Amino acid sequence: MIDGKVVIVTGGASGLGRETAVRMAELGASVVVSDLGSEPHGEGANEEPLRDVVDEITENGGEATASFGDITDYEYVGSLVEETVAAYGRIDGAVNYAGFLRDDMLFNMDPADWSAVTDVHLTGHFNLVHHLGSHWRQRSNAEGLETQRSFVSVSSASSRGSPAQLNYSAAKAGVLGLTRTAARELHQYNVRVNAMMPAAITRMLDANVPDDVLERLPRDELGPEKVVALPIVLLSDATTDVTGWTFAIGGDTVFTVTDPELDRSLTTEGGWNPSDLAAAFDDLLEGEPRSKTEPGGLLNELVE
Repeated sequence: MIDGKVVIVTGGASGLGRETAVRMAELGASVVVSDLGSEPHGEGANEEPLRDVVDEITENGGEATASFGDITDYEYVGSLVEETVAAYGRIDGAVNYAGFLRDDMLFNMDPADWSAVTDVHLTGHFNLVHHLGSHWRQRSNAEGLETQRSFVSVSSASSRGSPAQLNYSAAKAGVLGLTRTAARELHQYNVRVNAMMPAAITRMLDANVPDDVLERLPRDELGPEKVVALPIVLLSDATTDVTGWTFAIGGDTVFTVTDPELDRSLTTEGGWNPSDLAAAFDDLLEGEPRSKTEPGGLLNELVE
């Protein structure tokens, strides 16, 4: 399905990224694995996990290259793209798992934790799609692309709202806006861009979710290996012309996710004044609950 393709997997040294990189290599892709080797809260840097996954791939007969670096570093990501092209002559796709969590309630959140999490999840996506999009546009204009290129962004069901994750939720919601815009801009260059919301129990979840919540999750049913089919298919030619979509996957289920769209409406001639709009507000809600405060995580839905 992806035999012969050259793909970049960022955040590829652990969890979902590692599972994806290993499986893609097993299917014949040449995989460039990028990672900084940070801890689940973003501290430190360590090349060893990156080297381990590349060694695992190559020892099993696959093709992989290690790229040690920080997805938030604009210059590093530019060099990642340049070096991949120099080594393989092309880039067919990329998926960006890089990220970490620093959870806290909004009234306790340190501004540094806000910046760090939004930077790695949102700016990291910008850096990668910017450099790849520029490369693919140049190739498309110069010689055309014989097959479509594919970028898979990684969002989260937390983008719907998740207590104690103001930074992460905001960044992952931003990733969805980035995805839809990039899909519209790059379509003319034969590039497709889609988002995925994965749900799996990984070291990042283990490090950030309370034990009493983890105990209720069906660990055997929510392994990271159950997620990898989606990014592989999105990076393959099987999804030619599929672009601008958001998908979710966890356990045995894959979902399509709707975009924000205009829903109910009320119209009045001459425009609304505050008192009339207040009087009509229940009609606008059409009997729906006034408060949207239920948990929106995909893990919750899969468990239920």
